[in-house]
Amino acid sequence: MLAVIRIILLALAIGVISIISIISCLVRPFHRNNVHFAAGMMGSLHKLLGLKIEIRIPEEVKHLGSVVYIANHQNNFDIFTIANAVQPGTVSVGKKSLKWIPFFGQMYWLTGNILIDRKNTSKAMGTIALTAEKIKEKRLSVWLFPEGTRSYGRGLLPFKTGAFRTAALAGVPVVPICSSNQHGSIKLNRWNNGKIIIEFLPPVEVLVKTKEEIRALANQVRENMANKLEEISTQAGSHYPTYQGK
Repeated sequence: MLAVIRIILLALAIGVISIISIISCLVRPFHRNNVHFAAGMMGSLHKLLGLKIEIRIPEEVKHLGSVVYIANHQNNFDIFTIANAVQPGTVSVGKKSLKWIPFFGQMYWLTGNILIDRKNTSKAMGTIALTAEKIKEKRLSVWLFPEGTRSYGRGLLPFKTGAFRTAALAGVPVVPICSSNQHGSIKLNRWNNGKIIIEFLPPVEVLVKTKEEIRALANQVRENMANKLEEISTQAGSHYPTYQGK
């Protein structure tokens, strides 16, 4: 019964938040803080799931300018958990088809997020250059999920290099963000679902240029994130799954 009530309340809340965000965007379309505003409201719904969120941001990250944020992507609960970590002046990059989702899709587009066609490789490559230009021209930060898809309990998946190439083109650092395990730890029929820890890692300068160097850097950052994910998941009373190569 509790699960049904939660699902209904979450659905209603998402609809209301989407409409509020759309109206806000009509007042200030594509403003650099629209995504932060909408993400903050979506993130507040973690309370409906019986979760506590702890966000850890080192001092060296708080005062950075534009960056490329990269985060682990677990499941559909991300919109209520890691959304709380979205900083002012940040937009995300998502698939073009998102804009057709009623209310939520229009909100996602109007808040200023960057939409790409993942089925078109040449356009996706052009999006890296376009994203880098927006970072430089509008002093934005960009949020990306380097795994490319939700992991659904398979551990931290191999990274794609687009985020690192974007950072290299824009001349900005990469800031990894780790969110502790939530796969199997959130039960809709349970009142208290514990705590999710979200920790920002120190910035990583992308000074490399060749494909091989960027791939090596992506692999190193992924390893660092995997270690941190296990650490904070243990602290939160869970365990982050180990990637098994599937």
